[in-house]
Amino acid sequence: MGRRARLSGTGPRAQLPNSPRTPPESSGPVRTCVGCRGRDQRSALLRLVLEPSGREEVLVVDVRGCLPGRGAWIHPTSACLALAERRRAVPRALRVTGPLDLSGVREHLERRDR
Repeated sequence: MGRRARLSGTGPRAQLPNSPRTPPESSGPVRTCVGCRGRDQRSALLRLVLEPSGREEVLVVDVRGCLPGRGAWIHPTSACLALAERRRAVPRALRVTGPLDLSGVREHLERRDR
């Protein structure tokens, strides 16, 4: 029996420009959308962070991208938000237990689309 090859992200094929894991025309930081799992420029995504508000933390959109704390990145579309909500990806990306209220993010996207 022959040995099975290991799948690695560091081999010669991983360096090819046609590889699906390479970011599109990267000229800056690249992040992964928690909704569709697509990679894109940081400037094309919205950053979501938990902001302390009284005794609990509230999910807010970090428009300027400079709020402290762990962030989750998402494309500014309702489709990606729906995917992230269905997959429960935002709480997982922010490393919190339990569901998060995404209504503030949804309102931000609606205001942006107008």
